[in-house]
Amino acid sequence: MHPFAYHQPKSLDETIALLSQHGRTADLMAGGTDLLVEIKESIRRPAVVVDIKRVPGLGDLVCDATRGLRIGALVTVRAIETSLEVQRLYPALAQAAREIGSIQIRNRATVVGNVCRASPSADTLPPLVAYGATIEMVGPGGPRRLPLEDFFTGPGKTALGPSEIVTAIVLPPPAAASGADYIKHGRRRAMELATVGVAVSLRRDGDVCRDLRIVLGAVAPTPIRARAAEAALEGAVPDEPTVASAGRMARDDSRPISNVRASADYRRAMVEVLTRRAVATAWARACGETR
Repeated sequence: MHPFAYHQPKSLDETIALLSQHGRTADLMAGGTDLLVEIKESIRRPAVVVDIKRVPGLGDLVCDATRGLRIGALVTVRAIETSLEVQRLYPALAQAAREIGSIQIRNRATVVGNVCRASPSADTLPPLVAYGATIEMVGPGGPRRLPLEDFFTGPGKTALGPSEIVTAIVLPPPAAASGADYIKHGRRRAMELATVGVAVSLRRDGDVCRDLRIVLGAVAPTPIRARAAEAALEGAVPDEPTVASAGRMARDDSRPISNVRASADYRRAMVEVLTRRAVATAWARACGETR
């Protein structure tokens, strides 16, 4: 492991000052589950590591039906996975958290770190976008907010500006009679990167669906909304033919590549299957059924 300077700032202002001083030669560290491995393997060679674990307020986790969900930059994946309120109000996100790595990794890795990594196969991204999350950042120009779906600009690339740090991810309170689901498909049942991931959120309005969000992961350079499928289900009764048609539309919206984990054709086929299943589970949850 190559040598680097190590700083533990005690405030956001100090953190931003360090990032401004060292520019692209500095890397932030929260959980460190990716950074430390990549430094050891010489994939990244930062001159400076800025450890933010002592910055107050970044570890806050707030979750209730009135205020929604606020995930501070230091909140671990394991905290989301085990929170009873997150499981009750945001089940798709809790499910995604359970899918990440091993329990040792989940106890160190942060949700914000998973987001900022911006991997196309990251498990938390589709459900967070499906729930309408907003990301909060602060930098030399002050704080700003951005819809999470606009945060990703490419594989491993985000809209985070120079010397900016993400402070939190915020989800709105769940609507009445709403439901959501996240389904991950991989070659193994545990400790596997997603071959395909599909998240769905919706609201039940009598017998029809409203406020559809269908988000696909690992089938495009960034998480993408299946807009045609959403439009097909909006205001429709989610019967078998309608949901099957939406699955085909989601398949056609995907833009997968072929790699060692799966071919593009296989990924497209799985998008269709998983979209049908996720819509069915989200609808069942919106109807008060437990799945």
